[in-house]
Amino acid sequence: MKTSNFLSTFRRAVLAAAALLPAGAQAVDTCGGFKRLDVTTPDGLCAAVLADGFKFPRGIQPLSNGELVVVDMRSWEPKQGRVWLLKPDAAGHFEQVLLLKGLDRPNGIVLGPDGLLYLGLVGRIVRFDPKKPEATLIDVIGGKSGVAPLPGKGRHLLTNMRFDARGDLYVNVGSATDHCEGKGEHGAAPAAGQPCAEAEGPQALGVIRKYKLLWPMAMVKDWENYASGLRNSMALAVHPLSGDLWQADNGRDAIQAAMPNLANDNDLPHDELNLIARGANYGWPYCYDANVASPEYPDKDCSAYRAPARLLPAHAAPLGMTFYTGERLPALYRNSLIIGYHGYRAHGHRLVALLPDSKGAPLGRSVELIGGWQSKPEQGMGAPVDVKQGPDGNIYLVEDRTGRVVRLQADAP
Repeated sequence: MKTSNFLSTFRRAVLAAAALLPAGAQAVDTCGGFKRLDVTTPDGLCAAVLADGFKFPRGIQPLSNGELVVVDMRSWEPKQGRVWLLKPDAAGHFEQVLLLKGLDRPNGIVLGPDGLLYLGLVGRIVRFDPKKPEATLIDVIGGKSGVAPLPGKGRHLLTNMRFDARGDLYVNVGSATDHCEGKGEHGAAPAAGQPCAEAEGPQALGVIRKYKLLWPMAMVKDWENYASGLRNSMALAVHPLSGDLWQADNGRDAIQAAMPNLANDNDLPHDELNLIARGANYGWPYCYDANVASPEYPDKDCSAYRAPARLLPAHAAPLGMTFYTGERLPALYRNSLIIGYHGYRAHGHRLVALLPDSKGAPLGRSVELIGGWQSKPEQGMGAPVDVKQGPDGNIYLVEDRTGRVVRLQADAP
């Protein structure tokens, strides 16, 4: 097991400077004793850089003892991924401990009902105990589990998942293509009168699967395609009060190639926020936005599909989200849906909170929690992926463009 000191020279300097401040004061360029991220936040909040230097971090899971587990995919090449444990010491520094390596494009990570960590790989879901130095992997889906592997095909082969209150597991199965196109980056879709083969049938892609598990063994009893017509369900969250499953879908690319009058796709199609219902089809690739027929399927009757609960900004690229139930952030954000917009275009590189409406659904106004995260001379553009609430009530996230671990917290001594 490899251990290294994760405290930078800058951090030492910051701590030394903070020690010279009057009691109760805080250095302007720090947030909770860590380097302050150069972004905009609402009054009373700040964003702290807890760690950096990761290659391509995609997942984070805070633990009850203050430790953080970080999933670093490192590369799109197979078997390069690693899992790290960040352990705080008495001084608040983080020590980096390598738990796992040689993983096939690890992405999602969640805490299971049994207290173990569940990790999504290409075609597999495994579990392990972060408290054990050897971090032995146990297959839950795929591998040696006896359960058929996940498809893991094409453009959207990464795995993410969420447990519900019963301990059943929702798992994304992304589409292999952008809009069911043929060969080439933006090839033609099938004939308008023909269905998209990858979106149909029991082995359909672009779906959310639900796996029923037997506990405490975490053994799969059976599974179903719970909802379909969803291009890529990387952002999933279970409502803390209703138990409803919510999904944020990334809209297709290059729609202007099939719409000659459209100069570009900067504002079309919108990304979507969907309330997931069992058996519902949300229209991919036949429809987009609020049930508008895709240009490749101009005669499609989109009324047969479930419309989005809310349209999100085009190409915001939501890849991670969580409902906020803590008390460290202002009461305004209680039960809001906090989403990271990963996209590199105008609406991306930020963190937002969708406030609850009168019925508790995340359909109220959108509040920007982290903005101004574009490229700057001393800081690259942010690209948030996984977003989780910690036991301390703060929000933790990883972003894969500059390899940082960030904490959103109260800006106070």
